[in-house]
Amino acid sequence: MSYTNLNYHIVFSTKNHAPFLDETEMNRLFEYIGGIIKNMKATLLLVGGTTDHIHIAVRLHPELSITEFVRTVKTNASKWVHDTLSEKFSWQEGYSAFSVSQSIVGKVIEYIRGQKEHHRKLSFKEELKSFLEKHHIEYDEKYL
Repeated sequence: MSYTNLNYHIVFSTKNHAPFLDETEMNRLFEYIGGIIKNMKATLLLVGGTTDHIHIAVRLHPELSITEFVRTVKTNASKWVHDTLSEKFSWQEGYSAFSVSQSIVGKVIEYIRGQKEHHRKLSFKEELKSFLEKHHIEYDEKYL
């Protein structure tokens, strides 16, 4: 028997960081994403974000790769946005994923809940750079 606790904080943005939804539409999208995740080998801890990016706190089954998880979420969420809200929508290529110790899962959830407040002070790009630097991940600014 294998025992795992694979928590992640995953972040991805709209193409060119274009704002795309109002708050009501964002909440509908977050609910839809929750449904996508429920049908995967994953446990949603929280989905949130702002008009130009999404944060997902999730616990993944070890058989489910992060790449497969993000691809499935982005593909299905994009289809839902196209069918329901706007044909002119796409996600930015790629994503950022950070492992999360169980001891700080609550802090990550609170951080995601506070997105509206955080982004009164800093942009998505500044937020992402901060995460990448905190986690010692090298990056090229032109891809942020």
